[in-house]
Amino acid sequence: MPKAARPKKSKPSVSIIGSGRLGTALAIALSSAGYRTEAVVARHPARARKSAALVGRATSALTANELHMLPPSKIVLIATPDDEIVHVAQRLAAAQRNRVRGRQVLHTSGALSSDVLAPLSAIGFQVGSLHPLVSVSDPRTGPTNFRGAFYCIEGDVGAARAARAIVRDLKGRSFSIRARYKPLYHAAAVMASGHVVALFDLAAEMLAQCGLDPGKAQRVLRPLLESTVTNLLTADPASALTGPYARGDLATVQRHLSALGESGFLVALDVYRALGVHALDLTKKHGADPQILDRISKALESFPPLTKVP
Repeated sequence: MPKAARPKKSKPSVSIIGSGRLGTALAIALSSAGYRTEAVVARHPARARKSAALVGRATSALTANELHMLPPSKIVLIATPDDEIVHVAQRLAAAQRNRVRGRQVLHTSGALSSDVLAPLSAIGFQVGSLHPLVSVSDPRTGPTNFRGAFYCIEGDVGAARAARAIVRDLKGRSFSIRARYKPLYHAAAVMASGHVVALFDLAAEMLAQCGLDPGKAQRVLRPLLESTVTNLLTADPASALTGPYARGDLATVQRHLSALGESGFLVALDVYRALGVHALDLTKKHGADPQILDRISKALESFPPLTKVP
């Protein structure tokens, strides 16, 4: 006789503290992946109700003052701003100290390690961190971004195991780093995401000063940004680099510096010079003329120039 198929193992229950964009997106995504999202917690009742409504009818809406009413979910995700996590850990430990056995608490901060959850670890919770390396600007569309994303995981063995299972169920990929590297890891993530947005906005402001409507300035730059991302998907940064630094075009770099100085874009000027130095380092990997690169480097360091570029 053929062997009977094993029944599918049910997914653990989850509660999420913090119903901002990331917390709500995770709640929706986990529910779609078969997790029973029992509760969402927010500082304000209206926010909690709104988040719970997006997740499903079976999800309770609680406020931060009602942690004693939190269901004994197998996994608790803390998705609050970083500065609040330690306070949430303290309050959750006080409210749930009699319901600890076999439970995991994970926070979603990129900059903090699981050490911040020490109050919970001290009473027996398994603790860890689970940071999705993805940008979520809308909780309703955010869950689709989790698919294929990378997640940084660290913490206790049991918590890390639960985190890896979540990543698999969300169709993502996980990796781990030592706890002490979390701030540097998160700074890298900010550079690759948040700072790119800030850089895009700065470039759009520069185009607007050239006479373009602000909205059109953004529309003009988007295909350029998209083509750059496409290049990075198929090549390493040194090969994907284009523009005057890749060409060793000293005169163009000098014109850029003069234009930024004369237009009063001092922040943009500082950013341009700092990133220009790194662009030169990338260019060196492709065997560019070291004398030309040295002249560009000196132009970046010695601006404003002694003579005006025609």
